[in-house]
Amino acid sequence: MSRQVVNVLGFSSNENQFVVKSQNFSVKISNQITNTTPENPSPIEYLLSGIAGSINATGQIVAKELNMDLKSIQIEISGEIESKKFEGEKTRSRAGLRTIEVVIKPTSNASLPTLKLWMDTLKERCPIYDNLTNNTPVSISLVKDYFQQNVA
Repeated sequence: MSRQVVNVLGFSSNENQFVVKSQNFSVKISNQITNTTPENPSPIEYLLSGIAGSINATGQIVAKELNMDLKSIQIEISGEIESKKFEGEKTRSRAGLRTIEVVIKPTSNASLPTLKLWMDTLKERCPIYDNLTNNTPVSISLVKDYFQQNVA
């Protein structure tokens, strides 16, 4: 199968969190874009976690294909967010992350040429990395709920 559709459904459960559900899981996300709550990570932390997870998954697959001994991967990711636009201030800056910095530390006895091939292949095949470094069409639709009222 070359194409798959992934679906999630999200809804506000209270003023401090957003819940996202899929077929097999449910996650809670803070309503704070940058500041986390003790209970739930922020949307930005989920985005950065998704990048790390995608790099790990792709890196594991590529290592097996290259017969590379990969004991583990440590991934450190940081992002600098512009919060002025999100907070409603007038600015010409974008609302999102200005930069994302990824440091990948594989534990392997592979040679430097093999590690370079592994990294180049990982960057070429990692879906989240691809979405962040290339334009991806995004469409947003608005659907208004109409509540039926009893008319006397």
